[in-house]
Amino acid sequence: MGRPPSKDLTERELEVMHVFWSQGEGTAAEARDRLATTGLDRTYTTIANLVRALEEKGFLKQLNNDRPFLYRAVRTYEEVSGRLLGDLVQRVFRGSRAQLLCRLTEGRKLTKEERAILEQILKEGGR
Repeated sequence: MGRPPSKDLTERELEVMHVFWSQGEGTAAEARDRLATTGLDRTYTTIANLVRALEEKGFLKQLNNDRPFLYRAVRTYEEVSGRLLGDLVQRVFRGSRAQLLCRLTEGRKLTKEERAILEQILKEGGR
């Protein structure tokens, strides 16, 4: 017996979600076209299957009953990225955000913009 479908996003599902987060709502064909402009050339069938899986997982919502189906993201980028990052910190760094920060800056100098953002976060006492 195979394993049950994952509730987490696959890499390709995440690519599709980025399209819906940036454009708001659209069809599977529009998502395919948008991905193609960024160099991720996938077949329509692949994208349509990914969109269907994302709807089943509760990441997208179908807005109409007529073809072409129109979809919108249900979960925000902030919600999904926060959960994925939190999971990464737990699994890889055993809950240590300090270790994550060390790895992020290890072996390279922060840019002026990165330093300014980090200083602003520290001034605000975290976000």
